Amino acid sequence: MTFTASARTTHGWAVERPGPIGTGPLTQVRRRSPDPGPGDLLLRVEACGVCRTDLHLAEGDLEPRRPATVPGHEIVGRVVAVGEAVTSFRVGDRAGGAWLRSTCGECRYCLAGRENLCPRSTYTGWDEDGGFADLALVPADFAYPLPEVHDAASLAPLLCAGIIGYRALRRAALPRGGRLGIYGFGASAHLAAQVALAEGATVHVLTRSARARELALSLGAASAGGAYDRPPEPLDSAVLFAPVGDLVPVALEALDRSGTLAVAGIHLSDIPSLNYQRHLFQERDLRSVTSNTRQDGRDFLALAERIGIRVTVSPYPLSRADQALADLAGDRVNGAAVLVPD
Repeated sequence: MTFTASARTTHGWAVERPGPIGTGPLTQVRRRSPDPGPGDLLLRVEACGVCRTDLHLAEGDLEPRRPATVPGHEIVGRVVAVGEAVTSFRVGDRAGGAWLRSTCGECRYCLAGRENLCPRSTYTGWDEDGGFADLALVPADFAYPLPEVHDAASLAPLLCAGIIGYRALRRAALPRGGRLGIYGFGASAHLAAQVALAEGATVHVLTRSARARELALSLGAASAGGAYDRPPEPLDSAVLFAPVGDLVPVALEALDRSGTLAVAGIHLSDIPSLNYQRHLFQERDLRSVTSNTRQDGRDFLALAERIGIRVTVSPYPLSRADQALADLAGDRVNGAAVLVPD
């Protein structure tokens, strides 16, 4: 799976038949190299993060929007061609492609700065092919310039895990110096935790993975317990990263008065019945998180650079993308799984 400048084909992986990861929903594909449209960048992929959303697509939790889509939306690449209308990037630049791929720019949500809610929004690796390949097209208006000083594998998780974790943290309304609970501790959570710690929060991590609990403590968490454990003190805010609806009442009950729980995932198993007195009374809030705006991305990437965020990466060669997804499904990934060229 190697790209050369003269190649006319792209090698990668596509979701041919969504289903349980053990059925092999990812298939290796070879296609004609894409040509950039007027507003596009063609990237030679240097790294692509493996997100739980990719797993949801592969397993059918997210219904595919087009057949045989190449997943992957945490793309770090080198620009090898630009469309005729592009002025913000040049050939040779490093650029990032993220989950949010396009919006209409005209609806009331876009005009109010809430483009993440645009009804006509499209997404990389869902509506169009993504970064589980050696080449990828990214609209220049939705691409991010990336620094040269960091290796590509450590930048890739910032482009979704980092950005959506940042938005989830803001949706959780964490007060300055507040007490934050984090449920699940994978790629997104381990980055959001560092933002919260840098802003003076006390962080308590609740996760079933012993390795993840060790990582949380090494990053500065005040405590790390099992997913269904009670944190050692009431929480001002909590973020649910695990796609487990059973944890919603658990997290709500752990909140102090006026606390807020933000659910960060695009997919969640069913939430059990809530008891009003135990879970919602005393002005506790339950919020969802939907995608992100480009401003979220710009704000987070600047903050990550400023605080020197530490990205824990488990690299896989592109030829083992199916194994990376299987390991993610089995909670065998520490930090963030990232695909790199063979």
